Amino acid sequence: MAPSAVIPQPLDFSKADLKVSKSTFNDNASPNSIGTKRKIICFSDFDGTIFMQDTGHVLFDSHGCGPERREVLDQQIKTGERSFKEVSEEMWGSLNVPFDDGFEVMKTALDIDVDFQKFHRFCIDNDIPFNVISAGLKPILRRVLDQFLGEEDSAHIEIVANDAKINTPGTEWKPVWIHDCDLGHDKALSIQEARAAAKLECDDGTIPLIVFIGDGVSDLPAARQADMLFARRGLRLEEYCIENKIAYIPFDTFADIQKEVEAIMREDQQKTGGLGLPTRSNPRANIWRRISSRNAIPLYLAATPAREEKMFLWPEAFSEYQPKEQGIPLTA
Repeated sequence: MAPSAVIPQPLDFSKADLKVSKSTFNDNASPNSIGTKRKIICFSDFDGTIFMQDTGHVLFDSHGCGPERREVLDQQIKTGERSFKEVSEEMWGSLNVPFDDGFEVMKTALDIDVDFQKFHRFCIDNDIPFNVISAGLKPILRRVLDQFLGEEDSAHIEIVANDAKINTPGTEWKPVWIHDCDLGHDKALSIQEARAAAKLECDDGTIPLIVFIGDGVSDLPAARQADMLFARRGLRLEEYCIENKIAYIPFDTFADIQKEVEAIMREDQQKTGGLGLPTRSNPRANIWRRISSRNAIPLYLAATPAREEKMFLWPEAFSEYQPKEQGIPLTA
């Protein structure tokens, strides 16, 4: 008989170390496919998470408004003087470079996480959907993934981001927002759409385990709704988790994430056989499970956060772009 699905009691974080304890299950080297029953679904931020630099910053600094003006515009977002959508349109509109030429600078300015490609191959081998969630522009993100992963592997990654219209001479770069609102994306509307099409369980009766990976707080509602939350060590999302008592697992590279995901897959298989709720489950993750059960990528996950989180809307608020030779400082 399948074990009963138990909703865990709320955690007491008052004295707890918020770094989620590592699994104690035996974590020996695994074959390419672990062969567990539980469905795992990964959602990840892009800039500062998969890539160490910010794609937009690279373009703006090299072919647009420049770093000084960009910093002024970022401050206008943080103070609420101007909306995220308005400032973003000015930044993207400042570009004057053909798409292909603009991409050339990113080839040399961007560093991919040293272990991401291995982790992505692990996801493919184990039939784990991997989805990028970003406030950036989808054509740029796709082109970057195609370049660094190859088109075949890149095609396995779904991207939820704003679209763009870019003319051939490169004199007009215009974001195509998901929704017509000040933030460019109406999170409430997207959630309503998701719930309307939702059901909790996958078609085979299993309940998927939801993983979210990030470095900042550009989509905190997404992070809060994951069963397993990975925050890049030393950056703003980790700080936010500590400040707001949100359980998380710190990581330095995607190798840390793979090791822990492999361990929880085995532990969950041993304890539940893939039935009922995952061994590590978060009731907030149910809305992710509902959406993923229909194989639909949730548009609302790319939404900008609530008003009180507006200061973090632009990526540099949580992961500063650094030229490649300077590196990215990480503090424990």
